[in-house]
Amino acid sequence: MSAYAFPPAPVVSLPVSGSPRRFPVRRVYCIGRNYAAHVREMGHDPDRTSPIYFCKPADAVMEMPASGEGVFPYPPETTNCHHEIELVVAIGKGGRDIEPAAARDHIFGYAVGLDMTRRDLQRAAAQAGQPWETGKAFDASAPTGPIHPIEATGELTAGAITLSVNGQPRQSGDLSQLIWGVDEIIASLSRLFELQPGDLIFSGTPEGVGAVTRGDTMTCSVAGLGELSIQVQ
Repeated sequence: MSAYAFPPAPVVSLPVSGSPRRFPVRRVYCIGRNYAAHVREMGHDPDRTSPIYFCKPADAVMEMPASGEGVFPYPPETTNCHHEIELVVAIGKGGRDIEPAAARDHIFGYAVGLDMTRRDLQRAAAQAGQPWETGKAFDASAPTGPIHPIEATGELTAGAITLSVNGQPRQSGDLSQLIWGVDEIIASLSRLFELQPGDLIFSGTPEGVGAVTRGDTMTCSVAGLGELSIQVQ
C-alpha cells in the first residue's frame, strides 16, 4: 500500500443544524452579478445573457461557531476588503444536465455565508484581463454558518438578506430579487460541471457592498437561517 509523503489535509466540513452530522465540503462555486442593483453599483448593466461563475477552494470556507459569533482575520496585501452577504446552497445529490424543475431534489440545505473580497486586487486583475483568484480565493474568504436542511426550511425563494457593520445597515435585499434563481443556477452549473454531494454554491450578493476594517463587527442574516456576528481582526 502506498503511503502519503505527509499527512493529508483534514476534510473541510460544516455543522448541520439540529443534527450531530457534519456536511463535508467538496467544491465551492460562486456566482457573480446576480442582483441587478449590485450589478449597477459595480458599474455594469444587469442582463441574463449567462451567469458569471468563479470558484473558491474548499479550505477557504471558515466555520462559524455554534453561537453564531465568529472572527474574520483581515487578509494580507489589501487595503480594501469588502463584505458580500450571500445565500449558500448545499448540494446533497449530484448530477449532470439537471433540469430547473428537478433542482430542489439536489439541495441538501442552506446557510448564511460571506464572500469576502479583496476588492483592490479583484479590480486590478479584472482590468488586466486576469483571473480573480487573488481577490476572491484567499484563506478564510468564505465565513459560513451551519447548514440548515431543506426539510426544515422548505425551498428558499424569497426572504430578507441583510448585513450591517457596527449596527449600521449596509446590505438589504430579498432572495426573490436574484437574477438567476437557485434552480436556474443549479441547472446551469450542472451543464458545466458534474455536481457532487458536498458542493456549496454562493448565490450572489445584493447591493451595498463595502469595506471593513479591523475592529468592525459584521452582523448578517438570511430569513429562516439565523444570524451571524463576525468581528474583523
